Amino acid sequence: MGNISGKIRYVGVNDLEKVIFEGMWPLPFGVSYNSYLVIDEKIALIDTAEAGFAAEYLENIRKEIGDRKIDYLVVNHMEPDHSSLMALIRENYPDIRIIGNAKTVPMIKGYYGLADNIQVVKEGDKICLGSSTLAFYMAPMVHWPETMVTYFEEEKTLFSGDAFGTFGGVADGITDSSARLLGSTDSAADSFSAFKDEMRRYYSNIVGKYGQTVQAAMKKLSGLEIARICSTHGPVWEKNIPEVMAYYDKLSRYEGEKGVCIVYASMYGNTAKAAKALAAELEKRGVEYAIHNLCTENVSYAYRDAFKYDTIAVGAPTYNNDIFPPAYNFMYGLSARLMKNRRFAAFGSYTWAGASVKLLNEMASKLGFELISDGISFPQAYSPEKCDMAALADRI
Repeated sequence: MGNISGKIRYVGVNDLEKVIFEGMWPLPFGVSYNSYLVIDEKIALIDTAEAGFAAEYLENIRKEIGDRKIDYLVVNHMEPDHSSLMALIRENYPDIRIIGNAKTVPMIKGYYGLADNIQVVKEGDKICLGSSTLAFYMAPMVHWPETMVTYFEEEKTLFSGDAFGTFGGVADGITDSSARLLGSTDSAADSFSAFKDEMRRYYSNIVGKYGQTVQAAMKKLSGLEIARICSTHGPVWEKNIPEVMAYYDKLSRYEGEKGVCIVYASMYGNTAKAAKALAAELEKRGVEYAIHNLCTENVSYAYRDAFKYDTIAVGAPTYNNDIFPPAYNFMYGLSARLMKNRRFAAFGSYTWAGASVKLLNEMASKLGFELISDGISFPQAYSPEKCDMAALADRI
C-alpha cells in the first residue's frame, strides 16, 4: 500500500488484534493507524503508530527510504495510538527534529520523556523539504487541545489527524479508488459507502462532543484547495472528497436524516416488547429506523444511529424511582456529546411508581430536544392497550 504519490508514501499498519478501541468501542473490522512519509531532498514523517506494531512500522519505513535519514517528525496529534512510537523513531533516527505546536511540547515530554531537538510551530508556519512545502494550521479540540493539521502545498494534500477518519482496517490499497473495509465482502467500487457507517460510528463515539470546533476548523481550512485527505484512520480520500467533507459537515452540525433511533433497556422484557412494538408500527408506515438493546449491545452502535436519525426514542423501566441505568447512561452520553437538533419520545414500564418517562423527558428537554409526545408510561406487563405505540408512531 506504499505509494500514494511520487512523494507521499503510506507506512501505517492495520490492527486486527485489538477488539475494543479506547477500552470502550468495538472493532469488528479492526482499525488502521495511518502514518505517512513525504520524500524530497529532506524527508518528513507525519505521525507514528500504536506501540504494539514497532517492528512492522520500522520495516514499512525502511521499505520506502532504505537507509536514508528522516529529517522531521511532524506531530499532528498526541493521542497514543498515533504517537506511541515517537521514542522508537528518535532511537532509530537520533538527529530527527520533532515538529509540533506549543501545546504538544509538554505532552511529548510527559508521555515519552523527549525534550530536545523540538521545533515549535504556530499558525501558518512552514518547512521546506526541497521542492515540497509543509504548512501547519492549528485545529484545537478536534479533538484534543494540541491538534493541528499539515498541508502539503504542492500536492494540495491535507494530513488531517483524526478528522475525516473511520474505524475499520483498510484492505487492497489505501486510497479510496481501491480501498476496501477489511473483513467486509463489499467491493471497493465505492469506498465512501463501504466506510460511511464506520466513519459515523467513529465520529459519534470519539469526536461527537466537538461539533463546534470541527465547524471552526472546517471554516479555517475552506480557503485551502484540497485534492487529497490523509487521515490517521481509514482510507486516504481522493475521489470522494466532496462527499466526505459534506458528510463531516453534516455530522458536526448534528443534522439527522429522517428516521428513528430506538434504544431500550429492559429488566423483565416489558419495555423490550414496547420497543419492538414501536419498531413494528414504524415498519408499517415505511419509516426508516434502527433498534438497539442497551443491556446486551455496546452503546457505540446506538450513538452511531443517534447521529444518523433526526428522532430518538428511548425506552426504560423505572428503577429505584429513577431511570434504569443503561438508558440513563445513554442519555448522559448524548449530553456529553452536546447532542442537539433531535425529536424525542420516551416510553417504559413500572410496577408501583412510574418515574423513568418523566425523567427521560427532563433530560431530553435540557438538550433542547423537541418532545413529540408526553411519553408512554405503563404499569406492570406490556399490552397494546396500555402502550399505544401506533399513536406514537403516527406522531413520528
